[in-house]
Amino acid sequence: MEYWNKNLRITAILLFIWFLVTFVVGFYAKALSFNFFGWPFAFWMGAQGALVVYVIIIWYYARYMNNLDKEYDVHEGEE
Repeated sequence: MEYWNKNLRITAILLFIWFLVTFVVGFYAKALSFNFFGWPFAFWMGAQGALVVYVIIIWYYARYMNNLDKEYDVHEGEE
């Protein structure tokens, strides 16, 4: 039960970060109206910055869950 509570907690935290990056930053990025390498900065933040955050979220979740699996001895792999 503790394993699932930790799993749900990290999932909720990472989904909240995803929500902030996807919707909140995108909504407020309209106020950032200056050009960045010829593109509007809001466009650059939405297109590039969010992708970087998504990759970091996936990497962190995989690392966290691998460690959690080993802690509770439910990991897959060599014995």
